[in-house]
Amino acid sequence: MASQLALEKLFANAKIEMFYHAPADAATEQSVKAGASTTTWKDLRDYKGFAVAAMTALLTGNGLIELSIYAAEDSSGTNATEIKTSGVVAADAVGDYVVEECSAEEIAHIGEAAGYDLRYVAAYVDCHHNDDEVAVTYIRHGAKFPQTGLTADTIS
Repeated sequence: MASQLALEKLFANAKIEMFYHAPADAATEQSVKAGASTTTWKDLRDYKGFAVAAMTALLTGNGLIELSIYAAEDSSGTNATEIKTSGVVAADAVGDYVVEECSAEEIAHIGEAAGYDLRYVAAYVDCHHNDDEVAVTYIRHGAKFPQTGLTADTIS
């Protein structure tokens, strides 16, 4: 028998979202630096940290070759600044994945040193081939205002 208990610990304290990253589909991406793209910018204002995981989902070339976290001053990517990077990786099999994590304090410190008020985060995903595809998971954690439904199903 399945449990009838309504438990919400992680999902009330973290905002977890998944994205489908297809480099050839420029309409769903925002450029951070030449030849690269990110998924959607997210506001980190009410969270203590950000983590991202990216998994090679479809290979045409050699799959995922770099995962980085960028921060910006607004949701359009103004003054986008690299916070963390995996460097070059070889996630060249379906199911290979890479993770990165940073704190809101790190972002503020790096932004302050550059003269920026960084608050929005995004994952920079670079693939070997334009038709490689990646599943990307964003985790904004340490919610300052935990609440039910922070993470919820998304069905289109």
